[in-house]
Amino acid sequence: MSSNNKDEIQELFGDLKPAQEGFTWYAVRTKPRCEKKLAKIAYEYKIFYYLPLLDSENRYKDRTVTFTKPMFPGYIFVKCDLKQKRILTISGYSSHFIAVPRDNVLTAELQEIHSGKEKGANYRIAKFLHKGMRVKLIAGPLKGMVGYVEDAKNINKIILKISLLKQAVSVSVGSDQIKFIGKKV
Repeated sequence: MSSNNKDEIQELFGDLKPAQEGFTWYAVRTKPRCEKKLAKIAYEYKIFYYLPLLDSENRYKDRTVTFTKPMFPGYIFVKCDLKQKRILTISGYSSHFIAVPRDNVLTAELQEIHSGKEKGANYRIAKFLHKGMRVKLIAGPLKGMVGYVEDAKNINKIILKISLLKQAVSVSVGSDQIKFIGKKV
């Protein structure tokens, strides 16, 4: 098995806390396939960022190549001031900055995803849920994780969403590990 080491990048630099005065959270829309390049620039200039990554494999006739790819293609989340925003803008890798209206919501969603990754969650890209039931994992390695299920009949897949982007990821769990904690939204 081969690994593509040239694209290894630190997923999180800094913290996932709401921004302090003078700083703002942004979802940065990057130019195509430039998420890791922008993360590298952010790291070099000590700009806090989060670029959630998924492991992926390509199988060829004689080998398998393992690599990482962005969980939310075309986006990286940054916490920066205006001077740092300018650095990212002139890097040539960003195309649009989306200001986060409620950074406490975004940071809570990002923390949930990051926490799951640290616990070994095997995320998959999922359809964004506009309606669903809020659940909490009460057992297993992902105990404490909060997410959504589409309906009470199919509770083996928890959805974690990034509301700002209208994108989501899912993780499979046992139905005995789930507790409903909210009404259908």
